[in-house]
Amino acid sequence: MKFALGLLFCFQLFFSYSQESRIAADSSLVQLSGVVISGESIEPLAYTTIFDRTQRRGVIADYYGYFSMVVVPGDTLLFSFFGYKTSTYIVPDTLSEKRYSIIHMIEKDTLNLPEVIVYPWPSREDFARAFIDMRPYDDALRRAQRELSGESLAFVAARLEGDASLSYGMAQQMASTKLYTQNQLPANNLFNPYSWAKLIQDWKAGKLARQ
Repeated sequence: MKFALGLLFCFQLFFSYSQESRIAADSSLVQLSGVVISGESIEPLAYTTIFDRTQRRGVIADYYGYFSMVVVPGDTLLFSFFGYKTSTYIVPDTLSEKRYSIIHMIEKDTLNLPEVIVYPWPSREDFARAFIDMRPYDDALRRAQRELSGESLAFVAARLEGDASLSYGMAQQMASTKLYTQNQLPANNLFNPYSWAKLIQDWKAGKLARQ
């Protein structure tokens, strides 16, 4: 019986001590609020991670860089954001108020890499070969003129298959010709002097021989 009473008394003392400690700890809690901004543009950094290294808990800022968390004076906070240096903030241990606001600025993490020059040739031999074979006067304008010449366009057009738009254009052209020669004999290029003159001109120029 005495042992049970002693155990109950010890448990009551331990519970009272724990409650007093919790009340003392709760009395030192501070509601810390603030905004995280960039050190270069002074703009808020959305969704910054704020981690309390002392209490092993943290929060994430909102879209406007605002955050709010419960801390204890003396806690160490870590502010981390992608592309920026991880910043440390220690909560002052001289706070007398239960609410405290800050504007925390973090710096951009700039990494200077050594210069890298990318060449389109894998070796010096390939570069020398390309340098010898290059055509310095074959610029973009000359290539465009060559590709848009009449012979090049005719060569490409001869290898294109007829599509719906070409068939529709041909049908419209035939319909127009039929309306133009309505109640008349159809046009015959065999008696067209212009066609004969062009044929003779092409024959003298040697175009028919090349074809």
